Parts: sequence; structure tokens; C-alpha cells
Amino acid sequence: MYEIIGNPSTRAFRVLWALEELGQPYKLHADMPQSEKARALNPTGKVPILLEGKQTITDSVAIMTYLADKHGALSFAPGTLERAEQDSFTQQILDEVEAPLWSANRHTFVLPQELRVPALKDTLIWEYNRGIHNVMSRRKGPYLMGERFTLPDILLTHCAAWARFISFDSDNTELVPYIKITRAREAFQRLAPKKG
Repeated sequence: MYEIIGNPSTRAFRVLWALEELGQPYKLHADMPQSEKARALNPTGKVPILLEGKQTITDSVAIMTYLADKHGALSFAPGTLERAEQDSFTQQILDEVEAPLWSANRHTFVLPQELRVPALKDTLIWEYNRGIHNVMSRRKGPYLMGERFTLPDILLTHCAAWARFISFDSDNTELVPYIKITRAREAFQRLAPKKG
């Protein structure tokens, strides 16, 4: 059984969703970032953290990739062109969609008060929307990679929920119908009540 450190209201939700999709049992320790347990296992204090035996793995995307490769699902096989394209989607989402959201959080509550620049929000919303348009322009079917649900779908769906939570609206007409498809999955529905 896997052990996950991280509250479902954080990026830990991505890992929990992947585990639900994979049908793998897990034990959740719903710690917030910077908790005593999180700092003991990860010097940055960030969550999620995966515990497997004595080994710890940090970073939501690294954890999801490890789990998908280990269990042979949610991903194309390493060394294939499809995997290269999947990884390209993942990196694009991290660079163009998640980065503005994380910057907004940093300038809202993460950075020391004297270093925050609230006026950046309009620029970050513009960047987020550009990123959404760029990613969605590459979509090949109901999911980003076509008919197959993969890790980038979890990542983009989570980012879209994060964006909505911090009032980053998107004018992309394909995003909401796409999110309805990904959130309708049984694994997501099983997990949604835990998100809080």
C-alpha cells in the first residue's frame, strides 16, 4: 500500500486521482505544506510526498509518472514517440498553465508581504489564458492525446480547478466541455468528495 503525505486541497489531489485511476490502495496523511511531517520528509516542506518503504518521492508529476510507469497505465511506454508527445504536453502545462497559477499564489500568500506584487495578477491571467489556448490547440480528441486518458489530462484538469478557485477565468470555449469529460471519470468521482 502506498502512503501519501498531502492534503487533497493541494497538488496531492493529482496523485490521489492517479492512484484511483490505477486502482491502487493507498493511505492518506492529509498534511498541509510546511507541516512538521512534510518538513521531516521533504526539506522544502512541499507536498505531495509518496512513501514506498524507506524511499520518498517528492513532486506531484514525478510521483504520477513513477506510478504510471510502474503500473503500465495512464501513460504511453517510455522510449516511444507517443510518450515524447505526452511528456511534451506535461512540460507545456507546467510551463504555460501551472507557472502563472503558482506565481499568483506566491504573490498572494507565499512570499513575504514586502516582496509581493499584487499588480502582477492581470499579467498572470493573460499568461494563463495564452497557455490554455496553446495546450487546447494541440488536443487530439476527447482527451489531450486523443482517445486515451493520460497524466497530462489529470494535470490540466487540476490546474483548471486551481485557476477557477483563484478567479483566473478562461475564455477558451473548449476548456469547460473538456473538463466535464475528465471530471466525469469514475476515479475522479470517487475522489471528488475527499477534496473538501
